[in-house]
Amino acid sequence: MYLGILTLTAFLVTALIAVLNRHGIHTIPFVWHPRFAIFSIGCAVIHGILGILLFV
Repeated sequence: MYLGILTLTAFLVTALIAVLNRHGIHTIPFVWHPRFAIFSIGCAVIHGILGILLFV
């Protein structure tokens, strides 16, 4: 459950970085966008695998 919350938060932060930078707000540099995207996808894969393993 906690990994799912972390994954959702990471996806939201990834989207927020892109939106803020598009509107000219550079509090978080765009360099962090791909890093958060990789982290988000990694968390989602691990979360999915753990969810599938519950039913095996």
